[in-house]
Amino acid sequence: MSTDPLRTFLEIPYDKLEELNLEAKQQRIDRVDPGKVQEQRVKYLANEKRIKAVTVCFTDLEGRMHMLDYDKKFLLKSHDNLTFDGSSIRGFSAQQESDLRLSIDWPAFYWLPSDVFGPGKVLVFGDVLERDGSAYRADLRAKLKQYSADMFKKDGTVCHVAHEVEGFLFKGKDAERSFHETGHFDFVSTGGYYHSLPGDVLRRFIDRAAEVQRAMGFANEKDHPEVAPSQFEMNFQYADAVIGADQVQLYKLLSRQVAAQMELTACFLPKPATGINGNGMHTNLSLNRKGTNLFYDAKGKDGLSKAGWDFVGRILSNAQDICLTLNSSVNAYRRLDPHFEAPNQVKASAIDRGSMVRIPLANKNSARIEVRSVAPDSNPYMSVYTILRTGLEGPLEKADEAKRNRTRFLPDNIYDAVRLFKSSEFAVKLFGEQVHQKFAELKTAQADRCPRALGTKVKTGEIQFHHEVTNQYLWSMF
Repeated sequence: MSTDPLRTFLEIPYDKLEELNLEAKQQRIDRVDPGKVQEQRVKYLANEKRIKAVTVCFTDLEGRMHMLDYDKKFLLKSHDNLTFDGSSIRGFSAQQESDLRLSIDWPAFYWLPSDVFGPGKVLVFGDVLERDGSAYRADLRAKLKQYSADMFKKDGTVCHVAHEVEGFLFKGKDAERSFHETGHFDFVSTGGYYHSLPGDVLRRFIDRAAEVQRAMGFANEKDHPEVAPSQFEMNFQYADAVIGADQVQLYKLLSRQVAAQMELTACFLPKPATGINGNGMHTNLSLNRKGTNLFYDAKGKDGLSKAGWDFVGRILSNAQDICLTLNSSVNAYRRLDPHFEAPNQVKASAIDRGSMVRIPLANKNSARIEVRSVAPDSNPYMSVYTILRTGLEGPLEKADEAKRNRTRFLPDNIYDAVRLFKSSEFAVKLFGEQVHQKFAELKTAQADRCPRALGTKVKTGEIQFHHEVTNQYLWSMF
C-alpha cells in the first residue's frame, strides 16, 4: 500500500510567508496598478496547483467580517461575476433587492499559515457592489478606499494609521456564546501589565498569535500582557488607512483562531468584566504628503503642527455626534467609565489618559494623534473613515472661554449616542441618508435587546446580542 499523501495542498514556511505578504503589502503602498497586480495573482493561482480555495472576505456595516470560500478553478473563471445574498447580512440589502456583487480587491491578497487557516488556501479582500457594478453604499471599506484615493490624487496626501487593539483571553472555546448559560468569564492569567512567565497560557497565546501576524506581513513592533487580568495587546507598524483597517480585521480573526486551537476564547468586547480595565482600540493617525509629516512642528504645542491641532479641534467639536461610530455597542459604554483610565473627556492632552485624544511624545517621523475612545468592536473602516473625514471636514465650533474651561464628556449609554448621531447633520453628510438611518436602526435594535440601564453587572443581553459575538440564530430568537 502506498504511503504517499493523497493531497498535496499548499503549505508555506513562516519565513517565506512573511516575504510574500510584505512584498504584496509594498505593492499596495506603492500603488502599483491594480490591473497589473490582478494579472500577477490570476497567473499565480492558475499555476499553483496546490491551492484548493480562495477565501474572499468583506465587512458588514456593523463591523463583522464575512468569508466565502470559492473553489480556485471556479474563481478563475468567474471572478468578475461573483454574487451573494445581501439580505442575509444585517445592515445590507432588503429582501426584495437581495443580490449584491463582490469584486475582488486583488492587491489586498494574503498567503495564510496553513497550521492556523488550513492548507491550500489564500485570502483576499473584496469590495461589495450594487447590481449595476457601482460601489455599495453600506460598504465602509469601499468608502474609506475611495476617500483615501481621492486625497492622494488631489495632492499626494496619505493617511497613516496604526491601531493598538486590546483583547481578553478566556478559558474555554466559545466562551462568549455560552455566556447566557454561564453568566461569567474565567481568566487564564492574573499576572498584570507586562508580566507573564514564558510558559504561561497567556504568554504562549501571545507568542503564537504574534508569529502568525508576522507571517502575514503585519511588521510587528511589540506584544505584551496588558493591565487587566488575561488581557493582551500586540502592536504592529503603521500603514496606509485601508491596509491598517484590513489588519484590524485579520488581527481579530487570527487571534480568535489561535485561541480556539488552544481551547480558549479571544474576546474583543469593550468591557466583558466589571471592576477591571476594558478593551480599547487606540487609533493613531497622521497625514503625510510627499515624505513630510503634516502633523509635526517642533515649535508647536506638544510638537504638533497647526494642521494637526486643527484636525484635533474638528474631532473634538464633533465628538458627541460621531461617538456612536467609534463606540457602536451597548457594552462599549461600560468602558467609558472614568474609574479605569476611560478616555471619555472631550479634550486633547499629551499626558491625561482620560482625554478622548492624546498627543503622544514623538519626532518628525512619528508625530501623530491618538484617538483613545475607539472600541475594538467598532467597524475599523467606519472608525478610520469617520476620524479622517471629521478631522479634515468637520464643522469647527467657536471655542469661547466658557467652553474651554468646561469639561465635556462623551455619552455614557448607547441611547444618548444614537440620539446624538441621528440628529447630526454632519453624520448624514459622512454616510449619506440611507446608511445613516440604517446604522441608527441597527444600533437601536441591538440596544432594545438589552436592559436600558447598564447598572454595575454585565448583563446577558450585552453579550448574547453583541454584533461580533452572536449568530443569526440567537438574534432571530429575540
